[in-house]
Amino acid sequence: MRTGKCLLPLLLAALLLAGCAASSGGAAHRVYFVAKSLDTEFWQAAFAGANAASAEYNIDLTILGPQTEEDYQAQNDYIAQAAEAGAGALVFSAISYEENAAAIDEAAKKGLKVVVIDSDVASDSVSVRIGTDNVEAGRMTAAAALDAGEETLVVGIVNYDLGSRNGQEREEGLRQALQEDGRVEDVYTINVLTTPQAARDGAVRLLEEHPEINVLVGLNEPLAVGAAMAVDELGLAGRVRMVGFDTNVRCIDLMQTGAVSALVVQNPYAMGYLGVEYAWKLLQGESFDPNKLVDTATTIVTRDNMFTPESQRALFPFG
Repeated sequence: MRTGKCLLPLLLAALLLAGCAASSGGAAHRVYFVAKSLDTEFWQAAFAGANAASAEYNIDLTILGPQTEEDYQAQNDYIAQAAEAGAGALVFSAISYEENAAAIDEAAKKGLKVVVIDSDVASDSVSVRIGTDNVEAGRMTAAAALDAGEETLVVGIVNYDLGSRNGQEREEGLRQALQEDGRVEDVYTINVLTTPQAARDGAVRLLEEHPEINVLVGLNEPLAVGAAMAVDELGLAGRVRMVGFDTNVRCIDLMQTGAVSALVVQNPYAMGYLGVEYAWKLLQGESFDPNKLVDTATTIVTRDNMFTPESQRALFPFG
């Protein structure tokens, strides 16, 4: 009898725990998030969104990323790690459109559902694509860059690795729009490593080789920071209209001094959140059109509108 009395509370406790697990969706799904890097404000915002979604949907989330935004091989290793760990889904932003494709295909063969955010990969194994319409964002960048009173415009573009899909699409849209404006006489592009210092050095070189440049564009966060540093250090604020991509505290500060004229700001928090949310939906058996972009939209922030509620939400997505 004593044995039975001891077992009864244990059995009741086990049933209670089972009921709690059922009400919260049972065992957590395992999802890996492989980003392009870990330490920029863009990716920190994306991780905040991903963590919020993982808590809401009971996801066991692992976040990984290389030291630099050029190391696609490290990303391929992380993709393989996700498959070997038995993850159900992968949220991924590709450093290289081509060089990451085989790793994604191999992981999909092992059962991973693949959600791409921010930067695409040349794979038919992707189930959902989430992010910015980068060609249109490039045109938005041009609109901000061309909002100047000069009769002639010479544009300098600081872009990153040629293998990165989103950078090339942004430049494509930017150049399309520049060609439509008769004031644009020349366009010069320099491709650099994706760090503020490399962008600063490249922008300085571009501005010194082509002193006629009066519009300068940096096509992601580190490049925008570096290009803004170059304009500031060379004393060109007010003469060179600098337009950056994404938000960073340094660029926001330099916008107030005039070294930055405008920022084309994405929504990385939404990318991270939706990436994990759609991974969960795929694991529930839902399907989506991988050729239809889930667009997270962009906002143009200038010195004139930077203190509006909409701009403040864009500049400080989880502040």
